[in-house]
Amino acid sequence: MRTLMILGVFGALVVSLSACGGSSAGSASEQEDTQRQADLYAIGQIQTTFHKALSTKDIELMMSVWAPNATITVGPGQTLAGMKKIREHWLNSNPFQPPNRWVAETPAYKTRATANGDRGTLFFECHLIDAKTAKVVAISGADTQVARIDGRWLITRFVGATGTLNP
Repeated sequence: MRTLMILGVFGALVVSLSACGGSSAGSASEQEDTQRQADLYAIGQIQTTFHKALSTKDIELMMSVWAPNATITVGPGQTLAGMKKIREHWLNSNPFQPPNRWVAETPAYKTRATANGDRGTLFFECHLIDAKTAKVVAISGADTQVARIDGRWLITRFVGATGTLNP
């Protein structure tokens, strides 16, 4: 009886260990898919941070999503380069002005992200709502290129775009 029990435990151990081996091709594919999903999530978090920074007028939080050599285009012939210029732009923008109490948000269905290795894209709309009147005061869009730099996804190129109120 004892021998039978030992053989049963040994058999269960062999079966459980063989299940751990799996196919390396399937595992690699699963790892790539998991990494891609993690990248898309991290890229999507850029717009979350961006909107939180606008809503709270937190310039340090805003600057945390930009690569050191990033550019921002805010109008025809109006491209700014580098952290100092980008910081100045946001500090002088309407959402950061003291009398404006605006909440920035983006409809989830108006956000698109791609990831390909250490590069990606992110498009989102920004709807600014006056907290006092609950009315939309501005709508804009952002067409961005992003990159993984030192393990973090950051905006490398930002081009302002027009937004719409329809789906």
